[in-house]
Amino acid sequence: MADASGKRRIRLNLALQGGGSHGAFTWGVLDRLLAVENLEITGISGTSAGAVNGTVMAWGLARSGPQAAREDLARFWNRTSDVAAWSPLRPSFLDRLTSRGNMDLSPAWHWFDSLSRLLSPYQFNPAGLNPLAPLLREVVDFEGLREKGKIPLFLAATNVRNGRIRVFERPEIRLESVLASTCLPRLFRAVQIYGEYYWDGGFMGNPPIYPLIYGTDCEDVLIIQINPINIPQVPTTPAEIEDRENELAFNSSLMREMRAIDFVTRLLDSQKIDRERYKRLNIHMIGAEEEMAPLSYSSKLNADREFLYWLFELGRNRAETWIETHLDKVGETSSIDIADMFL
Repeated sequence: MADASGKRRIRLNLALQGGGSHGAFTWGVLDRLLAVENLEITGISGTSAGAVNGTVMAWGLARSGPQAAREDLARFWNRTSDVAAWSPLRPSFLDRLTSRGNMDLSPAWHWFDSLSRLLSPYQFNPAGLNPLAPLLREVVDFEGLREKGKIPLFLAATNVRNGRIRVFERPEIRLESVLASTCLPRLFRAVQIYGEYYWDGGFMGNPPIYPLIYGTDCEDVLIIQINPINIPQVPTTPAEIEDRENELAFNSSLMREMRAIDFVTRLLDSQKIDRERYKRLNIHMIGAEEEMAPLSYSSKLNADREFLYWLFELGRNRAETWIETHLDKVGETSSIDIADMFL
């Protein structure tokens, strides 16, 4: 199907991974995608930072279209860096000399990391303050999103007590839904919604793909990857081992879903199951594993403007490359080998 300019309309679902300030990479990808005139975003699934990016973008699209979404994303991330400028959690001089965005040599980071291991947020943050809340209120009109939004939006959180994934859909999304999806338990108190308590959605879906399968009519899913699946060498230091543990944990749900998708795709292609009952998905991915792999957990709390804009430009460049090489595959076939990457 063509758009008003005669170009083939590109329909695409977006699956946005979480990863703290590394979400600025996703901001860059989205900024470039939103500039593609014949691109139609048909659904958004997001977790943690992906939930933030997805919500901000969905509101911008609802209020005035792609350009407004780009402006709102820029506004959110710029305001984030404005707030972070007053935080002691910033890279030290040595950090800036030795890495792109890590804070491993910052005394403030080591103090904060030690504090979060000795005390829970119920002790060191009894008021339950979350710096993300006022930023989201400033950028997103949640009532307007629920009433004016047309694109399906799915935000993942983890139910603390029963361990199940909870996917909030656009008609029920409020500020608390986004805060639940971003709630790292060592940093923030569990978010209560309708009597249930939630932690970060990355534990159970980072991001969940199944809502896009059942909640939209589009067969193409673009995963914007933040957490590297492959790393160049075996971790040997305690910090490296812990970083890799976190990456494996927050990628595990995506790995399982992609294996299931590959299994169903093989059955469909061999005509062993009914094509009318099951959707055959085309899977695409934009990531930057080589650049992301050296970044430690500390960098996910680094909202220094220079670092955020480096991630933004990296995301834009990766999106540009993907558009040039793979955009024409949307609606036709997958642009990654699912088995090679996830099995």
